[in-house]
Amino acid sequence: MATVEVKMPQLGESVHEGTIGKWLKKVGEPVKKYEPLLEVITDKVDTEVTATESGVVQEILVPEGETVKVGTVLARIAPEGEPVPKRDGGVPAAAMQREISLKHDGAPPMAETPKAAPRISPVVARIAEEHGVDLSQIKGTGREGRITKQDILAYIERRATMPAPTLPAPPPVMPAPARIEAAPAAGDQVIKLTPIRKAIAEHMVRSLQVAAQVTTVMEADMSRVVSFREKHKDEFQRREGFNLTYTPFFVQATVNALRMHPYANSTFADDQIVLKRRINVGIAVALESGLIVPVVKDADEKSLLRLAREVHDLATRARDHQLNPDDVQGATFTITNHGVSGSLFATPIINQPNAAILGIGAIQKRVVVTPEGAIAIRPMCYLSLTFDHRIMDGVAADSFLAKVVEELERGGFKL
Repeated sequence: MATVEVKMPQLGESVHEGTIGKWLKKVGEPVKKYEPLLEVITDKVDTEVTATESGVVQEILVPEGETVKVGTVLARIAPEGEPVPKRDGGVPAAAMQREISLKHDGAPPMAETPKAAPRISPVVARIAEEHGVDLSQIKGTGREGRITKQDILAYIERRATMPAPTLPAPPPVMPAPARIEAAPAAGDQVIKLTPIRKAIAEHMVRSLQVAAQVTTVMEADMSRVVSFREKHKDEFQRREGFNLTYTPFFVQATVNALRMHPYANSTFADDQIVLKRRINVGIAVALESGLIVPVVKDADEKSLLRLAREVHDLATRARDHQLNPDDVQGATFTITNHGVSGSLFATPIINQPNAAILGIGAIQKRVVVTPEGAIAIRPMCYLSLTFDHRIMDGVAADSFLAKVVEELERGGFKL
């Protein structure tokens, strides 16, 4: 076997680069074909890149934390027994040369080419389009003058504080809170943000900045859902090979409500509201490193059984770092089941550019008064809907949430 190059893969149609999250193998270690070699992080998803051949890791060319284009050679795998070039400390010679180049030039050595405008990532392009930003007005701080996400967000923040020259000065407003720069005390542990944790932080802050978010809460009697699941879960487990969870029921109830309330399945764009034709439901999945939202595409066209299969598949691949960028794109509505950790209700933050997000609390038996006036113990669940007040008013949001409750309570489920 000849030496094999491991390259940055194309992880989605709109993904042109990736960041090295973590190398799972070291130089000199054996690796089997299809065994995970490294973790790659994009602005959409983190995933594992596997070895294309068995052998020994000969060279690692790109260090952790660096972002490179699709097709960039990341490492080389040599046949077992072939010598591995190293420098002091076991770092490959090729990586050493790359580090020297970066220190002196700030970029890898390249052939002389006519200077072109720095590339921008899909994330920067999307933010620029959403906020009407002229990228020529921004000085990039990235490699080769590239405009980073932090550059454009900082520009938008500065632009927001600048008075428009043709308009009277706005009335005084409270200044934005200063960024807290607290030096760690003796004995404190400092944990550097991982790329996915940093992306989550930026996404959540940005969501609060661009949308007028309000939360409304209702309670659902889950008796029929619980009864149906208890009746079919054993047979389902034997037939499908995995557990029947409550999530598919919430997805189906939400889809039925979205059909009747299209404004909950929309997005706000400048001075217009775009009602989305497709119903793609994002399902928040908790990982050790953070949170990711894979998407059930065209959920309105799928049965409860197919929803259960897709939810299980997406959640499993998310936890195994096997999602593709396309798996987390295109959500028109999002569901987060925070009740799995015991939370009764919460006020989730909208997953932009959605109009709303549904939070599902823990199912608990509580004493309730039935419509007939009797006292009964029922499995109850709080549902919280955070919605964009630019798109929906309280009445519309409550009507949508009431429909979700109605769908859960009326039953009629079929596998």
